[in-house]
Amino acid sequence: MAATVLNSPRAVQMSVFVVRAFVAMREALSDTAALARKLAALEREVKARLDGHDAAIVDVLRRFMEILDPPPLLEPPPKPPIGFDVKEKSTRYRVRRKRAQPLNR
Repeated sequence: MAATVLNSPRAVQMSVFVVRAFVAMREALSDTAALARKLAALEREVKARLDGHDAAIVDVLRRFMEILDPPPLLEPPPKPPIGFDVKEKSTRYRVRRKRAQPLNR
């Protein structure tokens, strides 16, 4: 956004650079594992070169890393079954009947 305020060739170059960086980040978001590796490498590089007030950038990168690699979610407990359940032995309802004896006449 520096090009909108300063209107110098360097400001325009930096504005184009920022837009290209965001386009590259959007393309890289499709593969979070590769992005995580790239951000980790960038964080190491930035930490090596930064001085005092630029440490906020490192904090932002660290937060990005936390977002990309969140802690695993706990599985919810299984839901109890719905309905009526009998917990005793089932009773035999079928009754065997004796065959009728033929009448002797």
